[in-house]
Amino acid sequence: MSRAASSAAVGARPGLAALKERAARWLGRGAGSETLPIRDWVSVSNGQPARLLGFDQMMVCVVIALLALGLVMVYSTSIALPDDPRTARVAPTHHYLMVRHAFGLLIALGASLAVVQVPLRLWERWAPWLFVAALVLLVLVLIPHIGRASKGARRWIPLGFMSFQPSELAKLGIAMYAASYMVRKMEIKEHFTRAVAPMAAALAVIGVLLLAEPDMGAFIVIAAIAMGILFLGGVNGRMFLLSIAVLLGAFVSMIIASPWRAERILAFLSPWDPLYAQGKGYQLTHSLIALGRGEIFGQGLGSSVEKLHYLPEAHTDFLLAVIGEELGFVGVALVIAAFFWLTRRIFHIGRQAIALDRVFSGLLAQGIGIWMGGQAFINMGVNLGVLPTKGLTLPLMSYGGSAILMNCVALAIVLRVDIENRQLMRGGRA
Repeated sequence: MSRAASSAAVGARPGLAALKERAARWLGRGAGSETLPIRDWVSVSNGQPARLLGFDQMMVCVVIALLALGLVMVYSTSIALPDDPRTARVAPTHHYLMVRHAFGLLIALGASLAVVQVPLRLWERWAPWLFVAALVLLVLVLIPHIGRASKGARRWIPLGFMSFQPSELAKLGIAMYAASYMVRKMEIKEHFTRAVAPMAAALAVIGVLLLAEPDMGAFIVIAAIAMGILFLGGVNGRMFLLSIAVLLGAFVSMIIASPWRAERILAFLSPWDPLYAQGKGYQLTHSLIALGRGEIFGQGLGSSVEKLHYLPEAHTDFLLAVIGEELGFVGVALVIAAFFWLTRRIFHIGRQAIALDRVFSGLLAQGIGIWMGGQAFINMGVNLGVLPTKGLTLPLMSYGGSAILMNCVALAIVLRVDIENRQLMRGGRA
């Protein structure tokens, strides 16, 4: 099919020309622009009639590939845990964590299939209540006999079949609340006290609750999601820079006021110093050793030495280091490329939704993109020694039931945004 014929066929669809005209006015580029973020979602092969694709199949394939590689690497990194008395209680058998991780994946995939059926208009209506539910759970996790403590942090609520981490729900909650807030307050986004102050208050409440656990890593991701949605929603640039400055000042103050956080920063700056190599810099030094051993093509799947009780939390925070040791630079590069492509694709879906005048859907999708891309960037930076050590997992891959569950639910919402975009492209209703 020629390009002219294809364009004529697409233009014949009722409502599509009007949608493109409206999107062009929204972006301020003119009706004849060729760079609109709109696709006709038509596949043509071997001269056969075109068929419409109902969802982004490539995105689903990338997500499934990351989940599958994560399952393999969780099994590889946890295989030696039963041999250590300190970790035998967590992993009594060599396949225990792999089975639990697979069980979490099944729950996450089942929840995703349910969530992708929910229209975005319902999420927009429920957004404030989901945010309130996240705040309530963040309070409950701090109550003794309700929240479970581990290694000095109280972050989990036991549910019997799994432990749920409320901070993961808070990431989705803040993304929905911020997107809904920007839609409701669009007309006052130039006024600082009326536009930014309520979001700042919500962030302050979440920050107090998360730092009481403590979980500064989750707070950094949540703050990035909220500030990113405010910026993408069109908040005045000067107000945005002022908000960023206030947040940075708050983080610096927390580091200065907390000796162990300050020591972690010093260990990051000089991890091989004998003063830190066996203390706060221990994980970083062994992560760098693992990556160095991997070289270009790695030592081979299952052949990591650092996972044998040298590198703590190899199945969670430092999964990428073991990937680097076993699969080498090639494996790490493929993981980085997959997350880069996924984040870019999520932002593209959000941009399409905004072009179609679906601002809540677009901002929510882009907020989820900030979540996935930002958290992956921080985790990779920590593993590679370019960021201070934080307790953040690698999305979709690290061991953790609630994290995998909320990652998959969030991506199912993005997939729903894409499905509704395509329905509008065909002249239907979202």
